[in-house]
Amino acid sequence: MSSLPWFALYVKNQHEKRIACGLSGKQYESFVPTYLNLHKDGRKNELPLFPNYVFCRLDARYKLPVVSTPGVFSIVSAGSQPLPVPDREIEQIRQLLTSGLARRPVPYLGRGQEVYIKSGPLRGMQGVVVNENHERWLLVSIHMLQRSVAAKIDRSHFA
Repeated sequence: MSSLPWFALYVKNQHEKRIACGLSGKQYESFVPTYLNLHKDGRKNELPLFPNYVFCRLDARYKLPVVSTPGVFSIVSAGSQPLPVPDREIEQIRQLLTSGLARRPVPYLGRGQEVYIKSGPLRGMQGVVVNENHERWLLVSIHMLQRSVAAKIDRSHFA
């Protein structure tokens, strides 16, 4: 089943985890990357890095069981043709999640000067580095959704 391509599902807001569980119950591999949101009052919430989207491996010829899942509005498509998400983009998001680095959603940035991470928990990844408040963040994007995720990195880690 892992040879099937990833697709982005456009889903009901704040129901991403519940929808992913429903898809798992139908034997579909799904993925909802999250981050820990810290409120000013000290509360913590785990929120999706890509609100309104769930990633799912599926055979696009047999999409009815997926699109009939409660809360799923559609598969991100070009016209009537579902668009697969490149495996490399999903794997980079997974690597970012397992790195242990701070992360958060950020506004999408198109292709700019990319850097190669040569050491640290994100070794081997490529992305765009931005500076904010004297900190460096590596941006990893899902280009077809025009959404990005940032992970705080040390300058010594990239070339």
